[in-house]
Amino acid sequence: MLGSFDITVIVTSIFVGFVSRGISLKEDFRQYPSYPNGYMIHLITGFVAASLGAVALPALLSKNFVAVTFLTLAIQQFRDVRKTEKESLESLEQTEYTYRGSAYIDGIAKTFEARNYMALVTALLTSIVIHILSNFTPINKWVSLLLGITAGFFSLYFLIRFSKGKTIGDIADVRTGTVEVKDSELFVDDIYVSNLLGTDNAEKLISEEGMAVVIYPRESHFRINLDNFGQRQAALFEATRALGVKRYHFTRKDYEKGRVVIALVPLKKDQDALIEVVKKCPLLESVKKSHSVMKTNMGGKK
Repeated sequence: MLGSFDITVIVTSIFVGFVSRGISLKEDFRQYPSYPNGYMIHLITGFVAASLGAVALPALLSKNFVAVTFLTLAIQQFRDVRKTEKESLESLEQTEYTYRGSAYIDGIAKTFEARNYMALVTALLTSIVIHILSNFTPINKWVSLLLGITAGFFSLYFLIRFSKGKTIGDIADVRTGTVEVKDSELFVDDIYVSNLLGTDNAEKLISEEGMAVVIYPRESHFRINLDNFGQRQAALFEATRALGVKRYHFTRKDYEKGRVVIALVPLKKDQDALIEVVKKCPLLESVKKSHSVMKTNMGGKK
């Protein structure tokens, strides 16, 4: 039977795990997840994850090994969360200003699966630290609770730092692009973008209200990331989601210098906001390449 202190440990661990899920579930510039329903779904799954992490150690100590097998079911549950999230975003593709793209959707779905694991691990570590300090050291049990909570939030800090990805602004400079229309063709900083401006109204709209940014990779190997269509589509999506689209939106790459163009006619004309949102667009996991690994000898002759 579980004693009153064991129940206190479980409740404390669940609280730390649940709070950690809430901390990681913040609405950012990507405006996702939506609220209140999106928040509720992820907070509830985070609570379940924290509960499983909190009861794992007490179940082992009470020799209830059957209860521990529920961890395997939890992993399957969290994989289903990723699958459901992916299907939900894919079903919304036709309703957006422009597509997120499969690569971006896959990254978002994996992120939400991973954050449930963060809640589980945080609760589990909190429970382990409290049990170790209360049973094997002369520390007061309530002090061990405090130290366990501290250890839990420290592990959350480490997990967030470990899982934090880079953005376009970390590998490239984003600058304002000059929009020009020449003979029904759109150019941005002399980079050809499109020939779809076949009417006077289209040319006038682009010339008067069009905005553009040009992404300059800081190193030549960063072109591997930026030239990827999925990455460019993600940047275009974030731009249109933040500023809206009145009529046109384009992305184009310059094959010679590796520059990437994002151009659109927005509902909200704010050049600084456009630069900022493109800078903060996350680098997709599916297009990341390690430059140091590419330098290694892969079994060939030295």
